[in-house]
Amino acid sequence: MKKCKEYKLKYFPWGWGDRRDGWRLRNIEPISILESYFSPKRVDAQILVQETIPIDNIEAFIKEHKEEMPDLSLMHVIIAAAVRLFSQRPKLNRFVFRNKLYARKYISMSITIRRSMTDEGEETLIKLYFLPTDTLYDVVRKVQQALDENKHEGEQNTADKFSKSLTYLPGFIIRFIVFIIRWLDKFNILPRALEEISPWHSSLYLANMGSIGSESVYHPLYEIGTCSFFLTTGKKTTQHIPRRSGEVLSLKTIMLKLSLDGRICDGLYLASTLRMIGRLYMNPEQLLSPPEQVVVDDGVGRKRID
Repeated sequence: MKKCKEYKLKYFPWGWGDRRDGWRLRNIEPISILESYFSPKRVDAQILVQETIPIDNIEAFIKEHKEEMPDLSLMHVIIAAAVRLFSQRPKLNRFVFRNKLYARKYISMSITIRRSMTDEGEETLIKLYFLPTDTLYDVVRKVQQALDENKHEGEQNTADKFSKSLTYLPGFIIRFIVFIIRWLDKFNILPRALEEISPWHSSLYLANMGSIGSESVYHPLYEIGTCSFFLTTGKKTTQHIPRRSGEVLSLKTIMLKLSLDGRICDGLYLASTLRMIGRLYMNPEQLLSPPEQVVVDDGVGRKRID
């Protein structure tokens, strides 16, 4: 899998105050600048959103395209829709760090997976990088490659090895190492190798609760790292909706629950984003081709160089 350096977006030149993973936002409303001082922690500004998504049309779409994409599943459509959202609604890919707003320089997702569906099954994490022009075909290819590399019990990826190595150490040393990691991140000198495996430095953290037969839950945002967006997906359910004619309409649905840092965008922007999510799921065919244009965050306020 290519690393984040190869997927880094090159819209703007480096400027004073930028981080390695984000451009400092200066062309923003004063309230957006001040909000992170009045609400310095993500938990202070956390927004919880619940969306019920009809999936009958998505399942029909998957069945129609199963021959050309044998691995295609509902989760691939959800991930591809998230990539498209980041390409069209770039404020979702912002983050707050040390009271300052940044536009992230790449699109990445951290995904928790279980290698087997048992209580003893090993849990691991994969981190994927995408381009804003990626289509559903690209998403299926990248996700399946990562899943194939991490699906075998007993095998460990880099994140697993790093996490396990820490558990052999005394608690006071672990606390010291975490302090050092936070300190390095604070001054923008976190080693790239750690950034590439850190689930907390990503555009989106995704957990598929439906894969274990559970309903979606609200997951709190982490204070460590830069992730501003957490999404969980639930199990498939059937809703029965009575109509005026007396008929009962049965719809297969899943529930999405989002935890979002409210400091990265305003309520109107979020509401428009939720409507776009609905349109993407109602018409997944648009994910088969690249977006007509990629929208770039205008909060950076610099001349583009790409």
